[in-house]
Amino acid sequence: MIEKRRHSLLTAVALPAAAAMLVLALLVGAVLSMSAAGSDEAAVQRQTRLAKIGLRQGWADIRKTQEASTNWDDAARQSLATPLDHDWMDQNLGVWFYTYYKYDEAYLLDPAGRPLYAMVGGKRRTPGVFAGVSQAVLPFAADLHRRLLRGDTASPGPELTLSASGLTRIHGRPAIVSVKPVVSETGEVELAPGRERLHVVVRYMDGNFLETLSTIYGVDAASFTTRKTSDAALQLRDVRGSVLGYIEWAPFRPGRQVADRMLPALVVALLLVGGVLVWLLGRGLRSRVELEASRAQAQHLAFHDPLTALPNRALFEDRLNHALVEARQGGSVAIMLLDLDRFKNVNDTLGHLAGDALIKEFGGRLSALLSEGDTIARLGGDEFGILLTGAGARAEIEILCARVLMAVHAPFTVLGSEAHVGVSIGVVFAPEAGTDRTELLRKADIALYRAKDEGRDCYRIFQPGMDATVQLRSGIEDDLRRALDGQGELSVHYQPQISGAGRQIVGVEALARWNHPTRGPIAPEQFIPIAEATGQIRRLGAWVMREACVASTRWPDIVMSVNLSPVQFRSGDLFETLIAIVRETGADARRIQLEVTEGVLLDDDTMVRTTLAQLRGAGFSVALDDFGTGYSSLSYLRRFEVDRIKIDRSFIHALGQTVDSAAIVSAVLSLGQAMGLAVTAEGVETVDQRRFLEAAGCTEMQGFLFAAAMPAEEIDMLLERRRFTDAA
Repeated sequence: MIEKRRHSLLTAVALPAAAAMLVLALLVGAVLSMSAAGSDEAAVQRQTRLAKIGLRQGWADIRKTQEASTNWDDAARQSLATPLDHDWMDQNLGVWFYTYYKYDEAYLLDPAGRPLYAMVGGKRRTPGVFAGVSQAVLPFAADLHRRLLRGDTASPGPELTLSASGLTRIHGRPAIVSVKPVVSETGEVELAPGRERLHVVVRYMDGNFLETLSTIYGVDAASFTTRKTSDAALQLRDVRGSVLGYIEWAPFRPGRQVADRMLPALVVALLLVGGVLVWLLGRGLRSRVELEASRAQAQHLAFHDPLTALPNRALFEDRLNHALVEARQGGSVAIMLLDLDRFKNVNDTLGHLAGDALIKEFGGRLSALLSEGDTIARLGGDEFGILLTGAGARAEIEILCARVLMAVHAPFTVLGSEAHVGVSIGVVFAPEAGTDRTELLRKADIALYRAKDEGRDCYRIFQPGMDATVQLRSGIEDDLRRALDGQGELSVHYQPQISGAGRQIVGVEALARWNHPTRGPIAPEQFIPIAEATGQIRRLGAWVMREACVASTRWPDIVMSVNLSPVQFRSGDLFETLIAIVRETGADARRIQLEVTEGVLLDDDTMVRTTLAQLRGAGFSVALDDFGTGYSSLSYLRRFEVDRIKIDRSFIHALGQTVDSAAIVSAVLSLGQAMGLAVTAEGVETVDQRRFLEAAGCTEMQGFLFAAAMPAEEIDMLLERRRFTDAA
C-alpha cells in the first residue's frame, strides 16, 4: 500500500511537476535563444551605425580642420609667394596637419593641378612625389577648379568655402581625399575665380583612422579587408560607386554572452535550492555592478566639470604636476589661461542658461583645436586652462592662440540669440619660467591680466617685466595705506558744474588726488581700482566725504557731488558713516549729491535699496553717473528714484564724429525732462559741444571747456566772479 501511494504521488505530482519544469526550461531556453539572436543582431546594427557615423565624422573633420587653415589671409598670401616659404608651409599647411591631426599626406597645387609643395608621413617631400597620387587626386582638384571658375559658393552648412572630397583608392589602399581652395578670409587678398591655390589632404582608411574609429566609437579591432568575411562590416565605395573594400571589426555579441551565462543557471533552476542561489548571486552581481557604476560616476564627477564634461581644476593641476616632472627632466610644457571677455553681458542680458550654453559651446570649440594628448579644463566660471606637454616652438603656441581668438570671434548661437564675446589669454612656458606649479600658474595669471589691461581679446606671453608691474601695484597698495594714515599726500580737488544758460557755477564734484613723494602725481584711474580691490576705498571714500562736507560749508549756495564706490555699499554701515560725517562737519545733507554707477544698482539687493532710501530720506540727492554706458534701464530710474542723470563723457566726446551720439544725447535729455530729472553732461571740451547741448535743452555741463578740477582756494576765487566765459 505504501509503495502504491508513493507511486501514485510520483505519478500525480512529481512527474507533472518535472514535466512542467522541463517545459518551462525549454520555453525559457527558446526565448533566451531568440532574445540572444535578436540582441546580437541589434548590437551589430548599432555598431555598423557607429562605424558609419565615425566615417562621416572623420570625413567632416578633415574638411573642417582643413578649412581652418585655408580660409585665412596669411595662407592666401603665403600660397601665392614666390618662392614658397617652406617653413611656414610646414607649420600651417603641411607637417602641422600630420602632427596635430595625423593626416598622412598634404599637397599645395596651382590652378592647373601642378604640385608646389608636398608632405608625406609628417615630412616635407619634393613636389614630384605628387605623381604617385595624382591619378586619384586630380579628378577632385579638377572638379573643384571648375566650380571655382563658375563662381560657385559653399553649400549651406558649417563649411565656409567650397570643397571636393571623397573616397578613392591610392597605392591599392582606401583613402579619403579632400581638396580646398586657399582663400582670403577677409577678402584683403584678391584672387580671380579659378586662380586660387588648391590644398589637398589625404588620409588612408587602413591606417591611424582605424585606431580613431576603435577608440572613439567603440568599434573594436577594426581592420580593412578587400573581401567581406563577417556581418560586422562596413562597405566602402569610391566616388564612381566601385567597392573599395570593407572595414570589419570584432562584433560585440551581448546576446550570446547572456545565453552562455544563463544556460548553467537554467539547469540549476530546476532545483529550488539552485534557483534560490542563482537569484541571490544575480542580485549580488547587480548590486556590485551598481556600486561600481556609482563609484565610477563619483570619480568622474570629482575630476570633471558637470556642464562641459571637461577636466576640472583638480584634474588640470594633477596633470600639470605630472607634466612638470617631465619638464624637470628636459621636457617642455606650455600653460595657457583663458578668460572670456564680455561674458557677464551675456549672463545679464540673456540669462544664466544662455551663459551656460555659451560656456559649453566655447569648450567644444577649444577641444576641436587641440590634439588628443593636450588637456583643456574648465577652471571655474568663464575661466579655462590648456596644458600642452611636449610643447613646440613659441611660434606654434602663438599660432594656437591666434586660432583660439579666431574661433571665439565667430558668433555663438545660444537660446535662439546671437552672442559675441572675446577671450584674453595668458601663456607661460616651463621650464623657462620655472617648474613650480603654483609659481607657473601665478605667472600665467599675470600674463592673462596683462592681456586684459592691454585691451582684452588678445594673448600675452609671460615676461619677467610683467612681474615687476605686479610688484608696482603692490607697492602702490602699501603706499596708499600709508597715505591714508595722514602723510599729507592726498587732497581733494573740485570740478565746477556750470549752468547751461547763465554760465553760473551751480555745483562742484569732489575728486581725490594723490601726489606721491617719489612717484609724483598718481592718476585716480590707477589708484582707485587698487583701493577698491583691497577694500581701502572705504577709508578713502570716508576721507573724501569728510573733506567735501567741510568745503560745502564754505559754499552753501552750490551743490557738492561726491562719488560712491560699489564696495562702500557692501560695507553695511554706509548710511551711518555718511550721517556721522555730515553731523561732525556741520554740512547740510540737502546740498550733498551722491553719485553712484549702474554697477551699484545692478546688485538690486535689499541692502542697496534700503541704504539709498535712507540716504534720500536724510536729505541727500542721488545722481546716476556715466549714464548710457551700461544698461541705462528705465526701471533703475523708477525703482531707485534718482534725482539726476549724468551723460557719460564718451557720448559728448563723440558729438559730431559718430551719427548715433547726437541721437543718444538728445534721447537722454528727453528722458530726463519726461521724468522730471536734472541732467548733467560730463566731459564738455569744445564750444561746438556746448552749443549742441544748449540747443538740445541741457541745463548743466561739466568739463575742461569751463574748468578742470582745482583746489578749494581756486573755487573760492571763481565763486567771487560767479560767471564763466569760454572760447565762444
